[in-house]
Amino acid sequence: MVVGAAGYVGGELLRLLDRHPHVTGWTATSRSQAGKRVGDIHPALARSDATFQGLSHAEAARAGDVVFLALEHGESSRIVPELVEAGAPLLIDLAADFRIADPAMHAAFYGAHPAPALAARFTYGLADVEPSRLRGATLIAAPGCFATAAQLALWPLAHAGLRAEPALFAVTGSSGSGAHPKPTTHHPARAHNLFAYSVLSHRHEGEVLQSWRRWTGRADAAARLMTHSGPFVRGIHLTLHARLAEPLAGDAGALVRAAFAGRPFVRVTGQPPELTHVVGTNDALVHAAATPDGRELQLMVVIDNLVKGAGGQAIQAMNLALGLDETAGLTGLGTFPC
Repeated sequence: MVVGAAGYVGGELLRLLDRHPHVTGWTATSRSQAGKRVGDIHPALARSDATFQGLSHAEAARAGDVVFLALEHGESSRIVPELVEAGAPLLIDLAADFRIADPAMHAAFYGAHPAPALAARFTYGLADVEPSRLRGATLIAAPGCFATAAQLALWPLAHAGLRAEPALFAVTGSSGSGAHPKPTTHHPARAHNLFAYSVLSHRHEGEVLQSWRRWTGRADAAARLMTHSGPFVRGIHLTLHARLAEPLAGDAGALVRAAFAGRPFVRVTGQPPELTHVVGTNDALVHAAATPDGRELQLMVVIDNLVKGAGGQAIQAMNLALGLDETAGLTGLGTFPC
């Protein structure tokens, strides 16, 4: 069941679920598109005869084994209590409503949480870093797209115990802003252009700090996320730069390989990765480099914001929560050129 399935993230969830070997069927709900063919809204599903349903929240909770929420921020908080009360077996929220467990930190980035007790029951779904936390989970908050790329860059530092206050420069495509046109996502504004936004205040920084401080064990640990809009549709390219408190001992590539050993969707590259190499996939490409004296470290991460940064990671979390093969339904190849 995908609630709010008419947007880009909802469409990506349906596309991936449609080829999942353990999914026998899916239902898509949308208040605005109820009764219309799913394939008319999502061309990738043009062969499907399914239509958008206008189910109530209680009906959605009982309609399947898993409920994905692909809603605007604030909508999930409004309906999750009813879905939980109705007995949704596994609920995965792709909005920001339940990503930050601490009420004070949530208030700093989003305002007061309308359901703080419920927020504490959600498991943060960063599947490529902490898969064991997701096994058996019934309430999962899928990370944001920028936050996913940022945390994949930060994790090798935390894993190795390196002290730093990293800066993370990231550029995203226009699909990250959703299907409804806005002045900053309209093609004439984005094409041949690059600009910063949410300067010193991007909301995904709250998730990043939450994990970074837990991983390092330092309540004052800092990391600054600098977000930019780029002239492309899909993907995020992020570069982390850090001046280390102590010089790096050993090879920067080995640092990353050790952090992601055994993780099926993180690939460490010998050269800086290119965004087009991950479009349409659940992969994350990571490259690391250090100065000769080991005092400065850079990590580059590229992901598809709609797959690894949204629908793909949510399905990966579902697989882990249900005890399925983590890679089920997610091993499809991307497109190049795109």
